[in-house]
Amino acid sequence: MKKMLALLLAAVMVLSMAACAAAPATTPADTPAPAEDTQTTEPAETNETTEAPAEETPAAEPENLTATQQIIKEAEGMTLEELAKKAIEESNGKMFYGVGNSSRGKSALPLFIEYLQSIDSSYNMEFEWQQPKNNKIFDQLTADSLKGTGTFAMTLIQDGNQIESKMVQTGILDTFIPKDWADANGTTADAYTGFLPLQTLNKVFMYNCVGDKTYDNCWDFVAEGEHGLFMDIDSEIVGKNFLYMLTRDDYAAWLKESFEALSADEQAYFQPTIAEMESEAADLGLGADGAYALAWIKLWVESYNAQTDDGPICNTLVDASAKDQFGLLVYSKLRSVEESSSVSVNNIKVAAYEDGYQGIGGYGYCHYLFVTDNSPLPWTACAFIAYMTCTADGFSAWGKDMGGYSSNPTVAEETEANFHHSIGGMAEDGTTVEFAAKNDRGYEWWTTNGKLVLEDPEHVLDSGIEIKVQPPGKALSTLSLMSGGEMAFVAIALYFAILKVRPTPFCVMDEIEAALDDVNVTRYARYMRQLAGNTQFIVITHRRGTMEEADVLYGVTMQERGVSKILTINLNDMAKELKIE
Repeated sequence: MKKMLALLLAAVMVLSMAACAAAPATTPADTPAPAEDTQTTEPAETNETTEAPAEETPAAEPENLTATQQIIKEAEGMTLEELAKKAIEESNGKMFYGVGNSSRGKSALPLFIEYLQSIDSSYNMEFEWQQPKNNKIFDQLTADSLKGTGTFAMTLIQDGNQIESKMVQTGILDTFIPKDWADANGTTADAYTGFLPLQTLNKVFMYNCVGDKTYDNCWDFVAEGEHGLFMDIDSEIVGKNFLYMLTRDDYAAWLKESFEALSADEQAYFQPTIAEMESEAADLGLGADGAYALAWIKLWVESYNAQTDDGPICNTLVDASAKDQFGLLVYSKLRSVEESSSVSVNNIKVAAYEDGYQGIGGYGYCHYLFVTDNSPLPWTACAFIAYMTCTADGFSAWGKDMGGYSSNPTVAEETEANFHHSIGGMAEDGTTVEFAAKNDRGYEWWTTNGKLVLEDPEHVLDSGIEIKVQPPGKALSTLSLMSGGEMAFVAIALYFAILKVRPTPFCVMDEIEAALDDVNVTRYARYMRQLAGNTQFIVITHRRGTMEEADVLYGVTMQERGVSKILTINLNDMAKELKIE
């Protein structure tokens, strides 16, 4: 059982490694690095025909495009100014609805309207920007897609894995590549195959430096007794993607290199966990250093202190009272720190910026822009997207923050000239303010020296999950080849493995053991009893073995027609009365 739980837990952490291992160390496929000195992406190679056919060939079949996709196809050949004129014709006097993971959309839209008014002074457009919480944006967009003409014109959204499977493959969202953006990145709309990123954001390890304690190696964050502040991985899926990506060969190699830089005593603490993960790494088909990645993941998941948002993490760490604490949080949160006698940006250090730091400095993920396929204002959506990605004014709502890097190298350069992130940022009075923690070294530094782990560009979650299990006395087999009872048993073991790593206060289970035989029902119930010290279980069951392990039984009966009655039996009290141990 222990072996199976360990294997299943590892499977949950990394899901499908086939896609993960093949992904390049960049932002989404063919996405140029959003840095000041960004290297451009070359167009994909094509096979050119050397000579024309001797006879006239029939005309090619028209592309199977939706109405919005046809507009996007035309829009990708236009400049921003040309798109702006189309937007003015389409949306003058109308209402524009947008939805996104970032609230800054409602800051960018007034600037966009001002830009259109500079072309046509009579132009006017009302707008509303929504920001759903708890990852509900996917549900909201899905529901809106069922309408003939949707409410939302476009979206700004994160988590490429879910975007691919839930939004793109289902035809809900369409990618538009602005001509000016493509030109700036040395490519074309036809050659570019990824999503359109507005920016790359980074989350980095930062620690309170009021005391003498330092963190000079990424393994320090999972050392004995450490409990870093981190947004729970269930509240923001990009945090999970970060853990998946650590198992990729290059990132796993970074973890091994930083482990080897530790002292012998420090290595001795981590070595048992690494050794424990070796067989799991082999079973999952990971590379030579996969055990180091799985070990770090296991230790991190078991130790971090889950928080609801990055804002409270930042507010905690910059206070002098947070001596020796650390967190993994969005770098840009430092913008909101209000200096006082006990609170200061000077109380915090970015771990990767310190001399001699070894290993992973954090992770990066993208905000992507899409046009909804049933957009009521597709031309205006395209123009707005082009405005945000191709002008410094359009990106200014996000560009004022360190740790947010435009995907357009021209805009990135102009943003640095405006806000001076590399020297601590620009104060409202126009003077330069220098804080060491706020001296942003830029995207290129983070992806080289800073060793930023980038969210999987190949949509690892979309490749599916294949669980391999070897019950005692049986051969290794995939879940799909097992009987109904065996599949139920594996599912239960998987659930218990998750609870063992991160217990919940209580959980409700509705006849999950119905397919098990009597022997395994007893095993299931006894193991649940072992976990009951950390979690209260409320179980709906018809199985005797489960009932026998319960503390209290509640039965619902209907002695009179239409009248339910609850019967209660406290098995612990009954055992005492009957003197049963």
